[in-house]
Amino acid sequence: MAAIKSAIPTRRFDAVIVGAGGSGMRASLQLAEAGLNVAVLSKVFPTRSHTVAAQGGIGASLGNMSEDNWFWHMFDTVKGGDYLGDQDAIEFMCREAPKVVYELEHFGMPFDRNADGTIYQRPFGGHTANFGEKPVQRACAAADRTGHALLHTLYQRNVRARTHFFVEWMAIDLIRDAEGDVVGVVALEMETGEVMMLEAKQTIFATGGAGRIWAASTNAFINTGDGMGMAARAGLPLQDMEFWQFHPTGVAGAGVLITEGVRGEGGILVNSQGERFMERYAPTLKDLAPRDFVSRSMDQEIKEGRGCGPNKDHVMLDLRHIGADTIQKRLPSILEIAHKFANVDATKEPIPVVPTIHYQMGGIPTNIHGQVVTTKNGSNEIVNGLYAIGECACVSVHGANRLGTNSLLDLLVFGRAAGNHIVASNLKARSNKELPADAADVALERLSRIENSTGSERVQDVANAIRKTMQQHCGVFRTDELLQEGYKEIMELDERRKHVSFKDKSKVFNTARVEALELDNLIETAKATITSANARKESRGAHAHRDYEKRDDDNWMKHTLWYSEGNRLDYKPVVTKPLTVETFKPKARTF
Repeated sequence: MAAIKSAIPTRRFDAVIVGAGGSGMRASLQLAEAGLNVAVLSKVFPTRSHTVAAQGGIGASLGNMSEDNWFWHMFDTVKGGDYLGDQDAIEFMCREAPKVVYELEHFGMPFDRNADGTIYQRPFGGHTANFGEKPVQRACAAADRTGHALLHTLYQRNVRARTHFFVEWMAIDLIRDAEGDVVGVVALEMETGEVMMLEAKQTIFATGGAGRIWAASTNAFINTGDGMGMAARAGLPLQDMEFWQFHPTGVAGAGVLITEGVRGEGGILVNSQGERFMERYAPTLKDLAPRDFVSRSMDQEIKEGRGCGPNKDHVMLDLRHIGADTIQKRLPSILEIAHKFANVDATKEPIPVVPTIHYQMGGIPTNIHGQVVTTKNGSNEIVNGLYAIGECACVSVHGANRLGTNSLLDLLVFGRAAGNHIVASNLKARSNKELPADAADVALERLSRIENSTGSERVQDVANAIRKTMQQHCGVFRTDELLQEGYKEIMELDERRKHVSFKDKSKVFNTARVEALELDNLIETAKATITSANARKESRGAHAHRDYEKRDDDNWMKHTLWYSEGNRLDYKPVVTKPLTVETFKPKARTF
């Protein structure tokens, strides 16, 4: 191994960012413009990162359409997250929201405009005025391609700032020294199979989510939980992994996202009887209730026999009454998606939709600066040299259920915050720490296991079995029996994963190698999710448990921490004290 390792090339940077989506490029821009030497790794071309699939908007209380303020936005976020979110971080995010949107506007983001030139804002689920009194228009939108516009805007600014992009590179594992500090990553060039060590004073994970552990997902194929896998193998915890959002409107049978902006523009959900059923479940907000609430309502309609289609397994999203002109202006991508994936003309026919896995609320625990933290003896300890931002991180602004539009906001606020915090630390003046002698051993051993295995398992067979198990046992509604069966199956799949092999060694392409590396990350994320979900004996936000249908604030108002070693759980308290305002105390969620 030593001979191989000595031949591994090394490159040195001030900061290495893993992931080129919204959070990664927002952080890299802050660092590059401060004169730091920044490398950004991405499995795909930056503008193809999964942020490109975000459609509806960025939540910010600009008040362009009617009165609004950050305090109302904070209340909606706390309530939407079923009171599991940390209120200090939520206040920080909601206060910063208008600033980061205006900053983005000045970068050249092509937002839709009102007649007076201000940014157009549309209604979105769970966003209200005056603490739940009525819906408010808070989503700053670029038609239904907001994520696409965001990525292109940030990429162009990064090119100008001379950010160094490693395109089609995959980070394999973290490098930690004897003191536990993170000093870089081992990475693989996907085209050639070359392995390289990227040395950094600060490493930032911006790797996105892991929605590909489910069979039906709105996520891209690249969303394999790489950040979570690397963190878990490095001994770091994953927080609140039982909370996964099912988006109410994925195209039935395809899983492709239909933005909540459709309902924001006036679209309605109807059952097989043509009834607008959300009026029964959420009399005030109706179709614009938070996503967990709408998903459960849809699931209930289907279970009670009011689903649509030959198998009565979906409901319909009707936007015909909005008018063809408005649809073509505000929702052009939805017209295209409905035609390609559902074979309907959305100006004339409703779209078949079903709840589909969409977003992870949990992830690598961080503070509001993006620094990764572990919990020992009841107190937080910072992991030196490592930050996490975006969907792979859990600063816990989303609690048990994320409000629509807060994902893009999260990327911008905490990408910028991490960048500012690193710049303020006078990083440029500091020296890189020496790489340990065994820096690449963990990554090389994984590669060696994959390439020299004589096992009988195929990567895709194990990956598909993970997705099938998670879909069947950890869905919209959960029970003790389902979760315990699912836990057992996932642990068996973890053993099978250790024996994956390529049948014909003469045809080992890098795509196969990458898929095997991704499988290691998928299984860590799946174990974290099913173990945490099996332990939480209540219903809260996206975790709807049939055997424990009430929220239990006395016993479960706490964050879950999962550790890969020993597959063990720990817990830490929710931060209920905001930065400057009074605590929002838990109440029953009605809409």
